[in-house]
Amino acid sequence: MEECRALFVKKLHDYGAAWRILRPSSLTDQIYIKANRIRSIETKGVSLVGEGIRPEFIGIVNYAIIGLIQLEKGYSEKPDDMTKEEAIEAYDKHAQEALQLMLRKNHDYDEAWRGMLISSYTDLILMKVFRTKQIESLEGDTLVSEGIDANYMDMLNYAVFGLIKLTFNEEEEVK
Repeated sequence: MEECRALFVKKLHDYGAAWRILRPSSLTDQIYIKANRIRSIETKGVSLVGEGIRPEFIGIVNYAIIGLIQLEKGYSEKPDDMTKEEAIEAYDKHAQEALQLMLRKNHDYDEAWRGMLISSYTDLILMKVFRTKQIESLEGDTLVSEGIDANYMDMLNYAVFGLIKLTFNEEEEVK
């Protein structure tokens, strides 16, 4: 998460909070692009751009947190409605909430994620993207399902699991 946060802060410096204009559905699409690229690299076994899957998992983490911020605050017509400090504070708040959820689920699921393949995280993220798109098309009017925020949290945590496995070489990274 430190690596994800550091990149968020650097991009915040370079671009400001330009992401404030994005509606949640656009953030869902950004996560889709990242997850789809991971799956493509996993399937083909090679990246012609020269970047592996690690930067894409980092992007999923950051876009999911931005999505949570946007759900909480609403999107803005102007990207300058949030200071750098406010953006970082919001990032940290949602990252902490995701960590707490992960810890509770790790307890209940007995850290089952450790026995999974990275490609399974990719598939689960894609499934959550499609669920989120369906909820968005229903304008949040679901009968029994969790909301968009819960799906963003799950996508974030699956991406973190992938990063953990890549960091500790628990599974070979596709180049």
